[in-house]
Amino acid sequence: MQDPVVQTRVPGAGQTAESWLAALSSGTRATDELTALGMRHAALLRPAGPVLLVSFDTLPQVAPPSLALAGLVRDQGWSHLSVVANGATWWRDPAVHAHFDRLIDEGFFETFDRVVFFGIGMGGYAAASFCVAAPGCAVVAIRPQATLQAPATEWDRRFPHARRLDFTDRYSFAPDMVEGAASVLLVYDPRVAEDAMHAALFTRPHVLRLRCHGAGARPEVAMAQTGLVAELLRLAARGALRAPLVHRAHRAARRRDAGHLLRLLSQLTLRGRGRLARRVARAVLDREDPP
Repeated sequence: MQDPVVQTRVPGAGQTAESWLAALSSGTRATDELTALGMRHAALLRPAGPVLLVSFDTLPQVAPPSLALAGLVRDQGWSHLSVVANGATWWRDPAVHAHFDRLIDEGFFETFDRVVFFGIGMGGYAAASFCVAAPGCAVVAIRPQATLQAPATEWDRRFPHARRLDFTDRYSFAPDMVEGAASVLLVYDPRVAEDAMHAALFTRPHVLRLRCHGAGARPEVAMAQTGLVAELLRLAARGALRAPLVHRAHRAARRRDAGHLLRLLSQLTLRGRGRLARRVARAVLDREDPP
């Protein structure tokens, strides 16, 4: 099955709260629950089975959950709670905090057998930050930020607009918030210095790291092409985010990644490793969809 994480342009940016919420609700079902959280956020709950996937999705960079994760959620029979941000907010909004407070008070997360928090980039930050609401959950965070509070992370200059946000209140410092999670997986390319430095701030012993060397600033692109994100989420939903299984899934995905194979072929050729280069070339040619 193709990985459901898809980069798609959708309506939302620059619209009023009413208009982007209307666009988001256009694909909902009768059993779905859409809750506005202030002017720039919403929570969309699609109830189903005893496993809950909590994802953090943004408009317009990433398609809303009804489009981006629908295939995986449907095939697995999971329930799905998406917390959607209209823009680069990092979910630093009292309305979002209050919503998670309500879910905790109502015992919402306790009604599920397993809970998985997932996000990419600032969504990865939110997944790690808000997972404190569901002790014992699993977290899959792709290139997350730990915080953007100055001066603690003044070395990360990629998001100057985020300096106006408050990273000092509740649900804020992600490395502390993951303490109660059963398992945490961070995915990033260690050659991207800022991503590696954020990951280094997560020091809890139950934090597992998947270092995708050479994947660049957006490892989720290759992961989407090879189905790795879906496989990692399935592992998380089974309570199986363990190093041997994660790295086995990564190795299998790399064998399906034409870009990785071509980079490896180039490196082996430059090093004069002819025999290995021929084996890699054969693997590329044996693919059903060679580049």
